[in-house]
Amino acid sequence: MLYLSFKSEDTEEWLDVHFTRPVGLAFALLWNRLGVHPNAITILSMFLGAAAAVMFYHTDLPHNVAGVALLMLANFCDSTDGQMARLSGKKTLIGRMLDGLAGDVWFFCIYAALCLRLMPQFIPGTEVKWGWGIWILAFVAGILCHAPQSSLADYYRQIHLFFLKGTEGSELDSYEQQRAVSQQLPRHDVVGRLFHRNYANYCRRQEVRTPAFQRFFRHYRQMEGIGDRHAVDEVRLQLLEGSRPLMKYANILTFNVRAITLYAACLIGIPWLYFVVEITVLTLLYVYMHRRHEQLCDRLTEVMKIITELKIKNLRIKNQEFED
Repeated sequence: MLYLSFKSEDTEEWLDVHFTRPVGLAFALLWNRLGVHPNAITILSMFLGAAAAVMFYHTDLPHNVAGVALLMLANFCDSTDGQMARLSGKKTLIGRMLDGLAGDVWFFCIYAALCLRLMPQFIPGTEVKWGWGIWILAFVAGILCHAPQSSLADYYRQIHLFFLKGTEGSELDSYEQQRAVSQQLPRHDVVGRLFHRNYANYCRRQEVRTPAFQRFFRHYRQMEGIGDRHAVDEVRLQLLEGSRPLMKYANILTFNVRAITLYAACLIGIPWLYFVVEITVLTLLYVYMHRRHEQLCDRLTEVMKIITELKIKNLRIKNQEFED
């Protein structure tokens, strides 16, 4: 049952497989027996994450240990809702969006708490207080680094799952698809239309940052239309082979490594270090992952162009022979 609750072996982290998922599954079975909907667990995780932020505002060790415990519990709930959805079949777009919103709520509150904590403190090695300058550092770390890192990591994992398991095992959505859903909803469903429109814009931002993959996917769909199943499967396997080593970077850029860095920085009393790691180490990994994936897609697109051209040429020759 634990294995069935995984997305895939390629996209699961070691810490999740051996710690977070087993604990989450135990909670999932309990909540499922009680008839609690996965979305309710997601909302609970938001409150737990916000409570963790309050603990991280304080400088003493007991409060910070409590913050670690609360954020870990929020993460267990996050794991629980996903496992419940996969085991019970209660997977919904609203559930996925709430899941993403939960992480945003956690870290928005945590970033704000760390800034408030650091404002009256001195910048290391100086007699100058962080003051409002820490908010600039947090803005760069959170909005310019953390957000695009997590978004692209999630996108690459969904791409990998799509080529591994197909549409049933992936949540790879597109701007056009979600925009169409928004426009098809009744005008009186204001919340639903706004919901899908915002999600469509989220998809659009992912697509804009991955031009090589977008070209690759268009050619892949074109090759599927030609009907050469062998060639399609070969390209799919090559994409998976090239994508698989990048999944470890996608995993690093999601939660666990980021959370462990946060825990360590707060427990040793230098929470500004968390922002620095975001801006430097994680950004370098993000750039490397993005570049490698785009190069992979460019290479496979050229392969598909050659295959498609040969296939079309052969079809023309056969048609000409038939006409003659």
